[in-house]
Amino acid sequence: MSAVTSTPSRTQSNPPSRPRRFRKSRQNSAGVALLAPFGIGFLLFVIVPLVYAIYESFFHSVTNGLGFGPAKVTFDGLVNYIHVVTSGTFGQGVLHILLFGIINVPLTLGLALILALLLDMKTTPFRGFFRLIYFLPYAIPGVVGAILWSFLYEPQLSPYTHILASMGAGRVNFLSTQMILWSLVNIVTWEWTGYNMLIMTASLNAIPQDQFEAARVDGCGRFREAWFIKIPQLVPALIMTGVFSIIGTLQLFNEPFVLHAITDTVSSNYTPNMYAYTEAFTANNYYYAAAISVFLAIVTVILSFGFLRIVQRRSGL
Repeated sequence: MSAVTSTPSRTQSNPPSRPRRFRKSRQNSAGVALLAPFGIGFLLFVIVPLVYAIYESFFHSVTNGLGFGPAKVTFDGLVNYIHVVTSGTFGQGVLHILLFGIINVPLTLGLALILALLLDMKTTPFRGFFRLIYFLPYAIPGVVGAILWSFLYEPQLSPYTHILASMGAGRVNFLSTQMILWSLVNIVTWEWTGYNMLIMTASLNAIPQDQFEAARVDGCGRFREAWFIKIPQLVPALIMTGVFSIIGTLQLFNEPFVLHAITDTVSSNYTPNMYAYTEAFTANNYYYAAAISVFLAIVTVILSFGFLRIVQRRSGL
């Protein structure tokens, strides 16, 4: 009796790869479909305007005669950018946001860190309520928040001015030249502390609980637990919020623009963004405004990625 060996058929040993390729193609198509709305919006509202602004920044318009008739547009190369770099008005605006950032960024991140650590403690009562209260200012649009604070700063209406006067501190004008920077810092800190706190709270919730259990076994108290376990693992969140804060500082516009309407201490060129807005919509110098915007975008990218690289190198990330 001869042994009969059966050779497995091709369909049994090697299943067809066509269905697998078909499933992979469907997955890729689904991914493209999900990313398409964001990609189209990013292309239309970020890339296209950016490219157009770069193109416009190389031109200059000159009115003919007494201003009648269409303006003559000429290609000037880097003249607008040279004017931006050498402009005292732009330099003054940069100085304002640098001073603002030196105060606001550490203050906002420090307060957000303290609040996140306090709300992460199991013994803190009403944690959900306080988390909502701290986050609420971020839910208010920046312009609305600035308008609300402008009423609180106005010397004739401010309750803080009357309270300080009753305490013998005199009538403090929060819109004066000496106080206006601190008033802007207060508004932005009030708006963004809760947002940064929420990011740090999410990072704290991702820390494995067994680390805290081991720390308690070793006799660590709440302070040492926060210093040696929580804060080191919050470094990525601190870096991310730090980058966001730098970008927001360089884009400062809403708050000083609102205060500009009620006080002369905030000029129409107080920040680089306000300078670009004034040149575009008051002086009708759109080409120079485009150069200001592009130059500010370049500075923002350099400072943000420079800060990111320095911090990552020092922290070993």
